[in-house]
Amino acid sequence: MPEVLLEVCVDGPEGLLAAVRGGAGRVELCAALAIGGLTPAPGLMALAAEQPIPVWPLLRVHPGPFRYTPADVRALKADMDTVAGFGLAGVVIGANEASGQLDRAVLAELADHARARGLGLTLHRAFDLAAAQDPEGAVDLAVELGFDRILTSGAARTAEAGLAVLERIVAHAGTRIAILPGSGISRANVDVILDRLGVREVHSSCSGPDLTGTEGERALGFLAEAPRRTDEVTVRALVAHLAARRRAHA
Repeated sequence: MPEVLLEVCVDGPEGLLAAVRGGAGRVELCAALAIGGLTPAPGLMALAAEQPIPVWPLLRVHPGPFRYTPADVRALKADMDTVAGFGLAGVVIGANEASGQLDRAVLAELADHARARGLGLTLHRAFDLAAAQDPEGAVDLAVELGFDRILTSGAARTAEAGLAVLERIVAHAGTRIAILPGSGISRANVDVILDRLGVREVHSSCSGPDLTGTEGERALGFLAEAPRRTDEVTVRALVAHLAARRRAHA
């Protein structure tokens, strides 16, 4: 059985270091995961560039729908230049039309810009809006545009709930593009997901409740309603579980 890589999404310096210390194989670097993730600050990218594993920043210039104006696209390209300047491995991007379909024009422009700077490409869960209508067509567009992988929950709230659609996505993708199941994956359900899909990488936040905030910070609205933070012990446990699974099936 091949090794399964664990990608951990983080949104701060401590989360980044927890993922690395816990043994993650790759990091998706974000800001503000409580609102779905935004482009991380240059200072966090600089810290990421010092780490011994590949780091792929999420590029998202505003919360809300993954719909982008020409000004947004200019900002995203500038962020790609920053990522490339730090020598990071790739970027995580996505864009939809109002219909939910993938925005071919925006994604093509961004993909061309990224490749010209030597950056890899992950298509994030904007894919799931399109996959709810036509999973196979969305996969074909990602392949056509040169993405390396698709992060997807199978058009459902969680990967476990979207397993039936994920099976269709994996089967249609074949060896043309990597499929990265994500959303709600943990040690408790990763075996079911891997047994059904046979994929070689999974995505998880490996997070727990963040109890470090004070009553004053909560009262002033400085904290998310249910803040979470990457937990090194949880990362380490999932990595160990994946390694034990591989040994058991060797």
